[in-house]
Amino acid sequence: MRNSLGDKARLQHIYDAILEIESYIHKTTYDTFLLNTMMQYACVKQLEIIGEAANHVTPNFKKLYSEIQWREIIGLRNILIHEYFGIDTKIVWDIINNDIVSLKLQIKEIIEQI
Repeated sequence: MRNSLGDKARLQHIYDAILEIESYIHKTTYDTFLLNTMMQYACVKQLEIIGEAANHVTPNFKKLYSEIQWREIIGLRNILIHEYFGIDTKIVWDIINNDIVSLKLQIKEIIEQI
């Protein structure tokens, strides 16, 4: 039952989570993000969803699309879930403002191909 949704559905979950993050932080500064714990938690939750969806993508699919940093995405999810008490908001901010942009483009391109 682990992959009953299929890889394309998992990719769509990743893409949708990225769109959610973008909507949360639109026109937001780091200072605002730092003061808004609800925004922080919402973004962290979406990063967890991205990691969980990536974790459920099949191994063959991950090999086929090895340009995606699957291990790092899943590793981030594990840190966010298991070390929630020590999350560095600056690292989260950097991820959602830098890494997510390229991941969104990669995921969108793959979804359109399959």
